[in-house]
This record gives sequence, C-alpha cells and structure tokens, in this order.
Amino acid sequence: MFGSLFSLFSALLLAVSYLVSAAPVQPVELLVWSPTITSPKLGDVWLTGSTQNVTWLIDDIPDEKKNSTGLLLLGYFANNSENLDIKHPLASGFPIAWGWVDITVPTNLTRRDNYTVVLFGDSGNASPAFTIKPNATRASN
Repeated sequence: MFGSLFSLFSALLLAVSYLVSAAPVQPVELLVWSPTITSPKLGDVWLTGSTQNVTWLIDDIPDEKKNSTGLLLLGYFANNSENLDIKHPLASGFPIAWGWVDITVPTNLTRRDNYTVVLFGDSGNASPAFTIKPNATRASN
C-alpha cells in the first residue's frame, strides 16, 4: 500500500514539475532619470515665508516616468552630509512631468549660505547651494 502511494505521489510530482518551467529569469533594466534642477541657482537668496518656484528640466523625461510623483526636501551641506529635513517636505505628490513646483519657505529656518533642495522621483537630484535668510519685513510684524 505504501509503495503504491509513494509511486502515485512521485508520478504526480513529476507531472507537476514538468508544468513548471525552469526558464532563466530575464534581467530587469532599471530606469533612472535624473532631471537637472534649474532653480534655485548657485547664489540665489530666498527669504523665509516667501513663495519660491523650484524648477527642473523635463526635456528628456522617459515615457515610463511621465506619471511619477515627486518629493522635494530642504537640506544644507555640512559635515559631509546633505542634512535633509525628511520630516518636513517642502512639497510632495506633485507630478514630476510638470518641471516645477511652488513652495513656501519655512519661517523657522536659520540663516545659511549652503541650503539645497533635493528632488526625489526615482533618484535624488540636489540643487546648487543657495541662501535662505530671515525676511526682515515679516520678522518686524
């Protein structure tokens, strides 16, 4: 009895294994698109509380990325780090294909000459360093 069950199980296993193809897995090509940030530019000055337009090039956006959404973070260069503020994104969920997003500069920032914005879609692209300083008009109100 045990021998016939074993034979039946073996035959069934052999039949099922024939149906499962052991074809090699084809490599998947990863598509990374890194748009150049065109604004802010090196040396630009933003005032806290102001509205700013962050822009990037979209002329070479692949079709596969046209429906992607983005995340824009503020950081500053220090101690070999971008010091990105991941808890407080400047913008999120916007279409990468727009090539721009308007943001409001946070009012609680320290003056620095080495701020950067980083655009995440499928890769992180950092802007050149720029300055954020207190808005004297807003500070006196």
